Amino acid sequence: MAWALAIQFPERLEKLAILNVPHPDVMTRFLLSNSTQRKKSWYVYFFQLPFAEWILRRNNFQNMERVLVGRRNSFTSEDILEYKKAWSQPGALTGMLNWYRAAVHRGLRGSWNPKKIHARPVKVQTLMLWGKHDVALSHEMAQPSIELCKRGELVMFDKATHWVQHDAADEVNEKLIAFLK
Repeated sequence: MAWALAIQFPERLEKLAILNVPHPDVMTRFLLSNSTQRKKSWYVYFFQLPFAEWILRRNNFQNMERVLVGRRNSFTSEDILEYKKAWSQPGALTGMLNWYRAAVHRGLRGSWNPKKIHARPVKVQTLMLWGKHDVALSHEMAQPSIELCKRGELVMFDKATHWVQHDAADEVNEKLIAFLK
């Protein structure tokens, strides 16, 4: 959502901070041309299934908890309880999945030729923080994403995962505070 806002309405932002999410045009290009990224993005296709909510909600969100707990102790048991409370809210899980469903639907209307994807520039000053060990999103998308930013800085966290804000909380907060001042 942040990328879309910066691309379509840059006048509404002073600065943009991104944590482990590639520019949408870079993501599309990688999904179309990079088999490794397609494999990493299997969950996006799973989320398209009409019974995805049921599977994710089953056994007190056991499958969703497994995804979080399996990530280098990034989450405490208290964190997991808070996530479960949030996921349990009426409409929350469907709302989360609808983001991915809409992204795929949008892609179906777009070009399936990676060479024809027009990369939209980002005019807003951008800070991108990326955990190199992200299992879902290749760190190879970070540099091409920041290159689309007219005033961008990429900080790679070599020991962090997709959950960079948990894995390197102090460093991420320092970078964000300095950037947003």
